[in-house]
Amino acid sequence: MKKILIVDDHEKIRELVGATLDGIADYQIFEADNGKQAVELARKEQPDLILMDVAMPGEYDGLEATRILKGEPSTRGIHIIMLTAKGQTVDKEEGKQAGADGYFVKPFSPIELIRRIESVLT
Repeated sequence: MKKILIVDDHEKIRELVGATLDGIADYQIFEADNGKQAVELARKEQPDLILMDVAMPGEYDGLEATRILKGEPSTRGIHIIMLTAKGQTVDKEEGKQAGADGYFVKPFSPIELIRRIESVLT
């Protein structure tokens, strides 16, 4: 069973992503609403994939949480796809520099999101 961590400060986005994945494949879903919680959960649960919002309030935004996770040997191999509402080239570059494995713009097509997740996890 593959583990996916959904990180977004908006509960509705987490619910939408979770509902999109529900019943598609055998995924175990975890949720976090900020970057610090994401780092802690990733260290503990070792998910196969993290869907990480870029802009979140709190101690770490998505970019900082990604930098931290990609910088630690125990979490370096976790795939991270950044989620953002902006879609600007500078955001994509910052995501790549932080170590993200991909980038997805919200609002998203459920089918496209599923395809992206399956391509990363297979």
